[in-house]
Amino acid sequence: MSVDAAAWDALRLSLWVACWATVLAIPLALWVAWLLARRSFRGKGLLNALVHLPLVLPPVVTGYLLLIAFGRTAPMGRLLESLGLGLAFHWSGAVLAAIIMGFPLMVRAMRLAIEAVDPKLEEAAATLGAPRMAIFARVTLPLIAPGILAGAVMGFAKAMGEFGATITFVANIPGQTQTLPSAIWTALQIPGGESQAAVMVVMACIVALAAVALSEALARRVAARIAGL
Repeated sequence: MSVDAAAWDALRLSLWVACWATVLAIPLALWVAWLLARRSFRGKGLLNALVHLPLVLPPVVTGYLLLIAFGRTAPMGRLLESLGLGLAFHWSGAVLAAIIMGFPLMVRAMRLAIEAVDPKLEEAAATLGAPRMAIFARVTLPLIAPGILAGAVMGFAKAMGEFGATITFVANIPGQTQTLPSAIWTALQIPGGESQAAVMVVMACIVALAAVALSEALARRVAARIAGL
C-alpha cells in the first residue's frame, strides 16, 4: 500500500500542530498545576472545574465555542485577522484547539507530581537562605520532571489524535488544516478509501509508539540523574 502526498501532508501538519501545542501549553499547565497543588485561594474550585471542562464537554462543543469566540465574524476574531493572526480555518487554530483539549491531561499529570513532592524539602532549602525561584529550579523542578514529561506526552498524544474540536473550528482543508485524524475520516467517506485510511492509521500508531518510547527514555535519564544527586 502506497502513501499519497495528502497523507504525508496530514502527518506533517499533525506533528507540527502537536509540537507547537505541547511546547506552548507546558509553561501554563505547570503554573496552573502549581496553583492547584500548593495554593489556597478563592475560586480554586472554579478554576479546577474550568481546567477539566474540556474533558467532559463534547469536542464539537469546544470547537463551536472557539468558533464563536475567535471566528472571523466575532470581535476577537476580526481583531486577530486585522493583525494577521487569524485562528479560524488556519493551522494556528488547530494548535489552539489541541492546547485546550490536552490541557486538562497535562495539568493533572503535573499536579500529581507536585503533590508528591514533600514540602519539607523545599522548606529545608528555604531555611538555608535559598530564594524561592532557586528552590523551584534546583529542588522542585528536578523532582517533578517525570510528571512534566508525562504531561507533555499526554498533551502531545491528545493533540495528535484531536478531531472534533479541530474540524469544527478550522474545518478540513487539505494541505492547510487537514490533520491526520481528519484525513483518516475523509478517506473513510470515500468508497474504496479503507486501504488509504489503514495506511494512515499505521502512520499514527508509529508516531504514538515513538513518542512513548522517547518519553520512557527521557524519564529513565531524569530518574538516573535525580538518583545521582
